[in-house]
Order: sequence, then C-alpha cells, then structure tokens
Amino acid sequence: MLDQISSPTLLLNEQICRNNLKKMADKAKRNGMKLVPHFKTAQSQQIGEWAKEYGIREITVSSIKMAEYFCGQGWDNIHIAFPFNPRETKKINDLAKDQSLSVQLINVAVTEKLAMELENPLGFFIEIDAGYGRTGVAVTDFELIEGIMRMAIKTDKLKFKGFYIHAGHSYYEKDIEKLYDETRAALNMLKNKYRSEYPELVTRTGDTPGCSVIEDFGDIDEMGPGNFVFYDLMQVNLGSCKREDIAVALAVPVVDIHLGRKEILVHGGGVHLAKDVLTEPDGSKNFGEVVFLNENGWEIPSERSFLKSISQEHGLIKASDELLAKVKVGDLLGILPIHSCMTADCMGAYLSLNGQIVDHVEGH
Repeated sequence: MLDQISSPTLLLNEQICRNNLKKMADKAKRNGMKLVPHFKTAQSQQIGEWAKEYGIREITVSSIKMAEYFCGQGWDNIHIAFPFNPRETKKINDLAKDQSLSVQLINVAVTEKLAMELENPLGFFIEIDAGYGRTGVAVTDFELIEGIMRMAIKTDKLKFKGFYIHAGHSYYEKDIEKLYDETRAALNMLKNKYRSEYPELVTRTGDTPGCSVIEDFGDIDEMGPGNFVFYDLMQVNLGSCKREDIAVALAVPVVDIHLGRKEILVHGGGVHLAKDVLTEPDGSKNFGEVVFLNENGWEIPSERSFLKSISQEHGLIKASDELLAKVKVGDLLGILPIHSCMTADCMGAYLSLNGQIVDHVEGH
C-alpha cells in the first residue's frame, strides 16, 4: 500500500474508525439515546455504510451540498445542522421529495419563507444557544421560540422535531461536567415546557468532547457528535481520546534532512493539513505529530516529533533523535492531524490500509 504513495495522502485505518463508531454507539445505547453522528468529519458514503452496521440509521450534515451527497443512501433522516439559509429553499424542496430531511431554525423570517414556499414535508429543530454565543436562540427567549412554532403551524409541511444544542464551548472550557449540567438543565426545561403541546419532541446535543467523556446525559434523547469517528490531536489535548484512537494520518514524503538543526523537511503543508495548531509547553507551535508508517497502519514513536511550521506545500518537523536515526530522504512519514475534519476536507479522499480509495464529498 505504501509503495503506491508518491505525494501527500490521507490514510484511513478502518479498524480504528469502526472501533470509534462502535464505542459511541454502545455509549448511546447504554444511556437510552439515539446516536445521529455528524458526518461533517467523515463526509463519506463508505464510512456511512460502516456506521449502519452499528445500528446508526440517521445522520447529521452541515450543508445542503453534503445532504445531497448522502441522499439516496437509505438513511431514515438527514439533519442539516446549520441555521437554514433561505436562499436554498428551492434546493431543500427538491431534495425533500425523495428523502426525509430536517433543518435548524433560529428566527421567524426564515420559518415564514419555508412556511410559504415548501411543497414537501420538512422537519425542523430549534437551535438553542446555551452559552456558546455562536448561533441559536437564547434558552429563555420563549417569545422567539414560540414565534417560530406559531409560524411553522401555518403549513402542514413543517414538522417541529425538538431542540438542538451544540455545546461548542466544550472545545475550550475546562469544566465539561459543569457545561453539561447547563446543557442538561436547558434541554430538560424546554422539554417540560413544551412536551404537552408537542408530545413527540426530542432533545439533542452534539459535541465530541462532551459525548466522549460525559456519562450522565439526564433525559437528553439524542447525541450527534462528529469528530469521534476519526478523533485528532485536539481531542487528545482535550482528554476526549488517546493518540491510539486517531483513525487518520497524512502520509508525507521526506524531501530533506538537517541533522545539525534536527529538522526534517516534508512535502505536506497547509493545503493538506489546514492550519489548525496546538501550542507546546515552551510556546512553540505544533501542526501535527509524527508516526511511523507500516503496511498495517502506523506506530506511535516513543519520542515525540512534530511539525513546527508549515507553509502551503512544505512542513518542517522538529525531529527527535529516534526519528533522525530511522529516517532517510525519500521515506514516508505519517502526521496525526490537529483537526481531522479540516484535514479530510483539504484532502478530499482517503486511502485505506488495503490500498482502496475511500470517497469524500469534496473529491466527488
């Protein structure tokens, strides 16, 4: 498999990916929840087929384009977890002819446009902002929540499904347990307030750090994490997983070695990895960590080496003595990404360990 690689290539370890899917599916089941994974990370029909083997019947996506890619694949429902863009009303109408879909609504104006123009059934969640501040309706803004509901009932095409919180601040808040106390409380309050009127309403939460570490989800009905299918170094840094749980690595060719400076130049930069970065204890930047590639996947070295800088096509590795002793010009090294979603998006395809190309929306 490695013999066929001549330029930066994103390797996918199917077994690790399946283990991650199974572990999260088992966790959802233990908690009596439905797992509706967010496929903005994998963006792959093939990985979707693996997910179905673990009882996953619905998925979440982040755009109409991605929803279109997954239509016709046998999903019970595809949820678009992004505040609905009214300019895409015609497209959602067309897709909803043949596929059960749901969207997120956060204001009355967009709800009104859908109520007036929808020709096919469409589910919707009201997205709640429980403190993240990026998007969503404030949890106590009942006037806006009820305004959206009132507008929706003007048509039989819009069906209210429930409330959705993406606790995105779990990526930088240290106390995830406290954050989930707030999420549980917010969703429980909304469920109690509106379930007499909407007895089938569900609540959903969706961040990977929380879904990975929290054990008590209260009465939340559904979870929708995404990054967990691959994980990455950001998630390792947050305590969501171990390095051994990361399912993708960028294979990069070694083009030069500077023994005196303990640096290795590789073909692999921002156009392959994106520019997400972690900060080392000494203040230096880390754009990805080195692993040793083999035909069975990769091995995590005993001494850590990492990309200290990247440009568009180049990457410069701060190399350990172990790495310098082992590597020569022309070899391939693996780089564990800081943010696997962005790296996968940049690369647009995966190479499995058995040499098969695995699809990605962006390579379609």
